[in-house]
Amino acid sequence: MPPRFFTLIAAQFFSALADNALLIVGIALLREMGEPIWWAPLLKLCFTVAYVALAPAVGLVADAWPKVALMTWMNALKAAGVGAMALGLSPLAAFAVVGIAASCYAPAKYGLITEIVPSHRLVAANGWIEVSVVCSVLLGTLLGGLLVSPWWMTWVGALGTVTPLTASLLALLGVYALAALLQLRVPESGVIYDRGPSRPRAVLADFLRANAALWRDRQGGRLSLSMTTLFWGAGATLQLAVLQWAQEALGLRLNQGAYLQATVAIGVVVGAGLSGRWIALHHSLRVMPLGLMLGLLMLATPWVTSLGWALPAMVMVGAVGGAMVVPMNALLQHRGVQLLSAGRSIAVQGFNENCSILLMLGTYAALQAAGVPLVWLMSGLGLFVCLCVLMLMWRRRGQDVLTSECAGGHA
Repeated sequence: MPPRFFTLIAAQFFSALADNALLIVGIALLREMGEPIWWAPLLKLCFTVAYVALAPAVGLVADAWPKVALMTWMNALKAAGVGAMALGLSPLAAFAVVGIAASCYAPAKYGLITEIVPSHRLVAANGWIEVSVVCSVLLGTLLGGLLVSPWWMTWVGALGTVTPLTASLLALLGVYALAALLQLRVPESGVIYDRGPSRPRAVLADFLRANAALWRDRQGGRLSLSMTTLFWGAGATLQLAVLQWAQEALGLRLNQGAYLQATVAIGVVVGAGLSGRWIALHHSLRVMPLGLMLGLLMLATPWVTSLGWALPAMVMVGAVGGAMVVPMNALLQHRGVQLLSAGRSIAVQGFNENCSILLMLGTYAALQAAGVPLVWLMSGLGLFVCLCVLMLMWRRRGQDVLTSECAGGHA
C-alpha cells in the first residue's frame, strides 16, 4: 500500500471515532432532557438524512474538488455542529449538521482510495479501511461510554466549570481537530475528472442514470449493492437495539451497554481482517451465505439473558458481518469505478445504504413507540435479513443458470 493510504486511514479513523462517541453522548443528552426512549433512533435518522437528500450532488462535488481539501472542510463542519450542541443547539439539529459533513466526506474518502490503490489491491485496501472503521466504532463506543460514565460525571461535576455532558462534547471537539491535522498530511491523488452537470435538474438526472447503471450491472454490481445496502441498514438498527437490549435484558447501564456494543466491533475487526486477507476480488460473491448466517445469529441473540453468553454472541455477529461486507464493498467499488467514476459510484452506494438505514430505523422507532417488545423487534430484524439474503442467493443462482445456458447456446 502507498504510504499516503495509511495517513488517510489514520485521519478517517479519528473522525469516525468522534462520530461514534457522539452518538452515545447524544443519547445521554436526550435522557437528561427527559425525552422518550424512542427518540434515540431519531439521532441516527437526523444524521443519515443528508446522505439521502444530498446523494445526487455529493459524488459530483467529490469529483470536482480536491478530495483532501474537501475532507478537511467537512471535518471543520462536523466540529461546528458539535460546538453548537455544546452551546445549546438541539441534539437532533446538531446531528443533522454533522450528517451533512459526513455525507460529503464519505465519497471523497472512498473515491480517493480507488484513485491511489491499484484495483488488484482493493480487497486488501477495503480490509484495512473496514478494520479502521470498525476500530473507530469499537474505541468510539468505549470513548462514548467513558464520557457518560458515573466516574466522568463525578469528576467533571467536582470541577464545577461546565456540565459533564458539555465537557464530553468539548473533548470530542479535540478529536475532530486531531483528524483535521492528520488530513492535512494526505497528498492529493492528482486525478481529474470531466466537469459534471451543474444545474439541479441535470445533476438529478445524472445521479439517476448512475444509480440505474449499478442496479442493472450483472457482473456483481447489483448483488454487491443489494448486500451492502441490507448490511448497513440492519447494522445501524442493531447498533441502537443492542444498547437498549443490554439495559433491559442484561441489566447494564448506558455506558456498560456501549462497552457491550463494542464487542460487536471486535468481531468485525477479526472477520474483516480475515476476509481482506483471504478472499480475492473475483471470489467476492462466494461470501453471500455469510449473510444468511448473520441473519440467523441476529434472530437468536436477543433471547440470550446472560452476559456470559451475550459477549461471544455479539463477537460472532460482528465477525460474520465483517467477513461478508469487505469483499462486497471491494466488488462494488471496483464495478462502480468501471461503470461510473469514483465519486459518483460512492455517492450511489451511500444513497442506497442510507435509504436502507432511514427505512429500518424509522420502522424501528415507530414500532418502539407502538410498544412492541424489544426482543421481537431484534428477532424480526434477523428474520428479515435471512429472507432478503435467501432471495438474493436465489436470484444469483438463476442468473448463473441463465449465463451458462447462453454460453452453451453460443457454443
